[in-house]
Amino acid sequence: MADAGGIAADRLKSFIERIERLEEEKAAIGSDVKEVYAEAKSSGFDTKIMRQIVRLRKMEAHDREEQEQLLDLYKQAIGL
Repeated sequence: MADAGGIAADRLKSFIERIERLEEEKAAIGSDVKEVYAEAKSSGFDTKIMRQIVRLRKMEAHDREEQEQLLDLYKQAIGL
């Protein structure tokens, strides 16, 4: 393909195809993650708590500590 209206068509098509392949891989990985959570649930683990742990582990330590301190403060404020 040549340029079409000032657009490098081959280059654009290449980007689109790469994105499509990555989207397919992302969907497959998402399915794999669901299977792991289902397996953990069938073993008696609480998957909501596991998801929270995964989210917390992604955070920087100082951000996690700040969030935990704010949570404690808010809980104290409402009497929990």
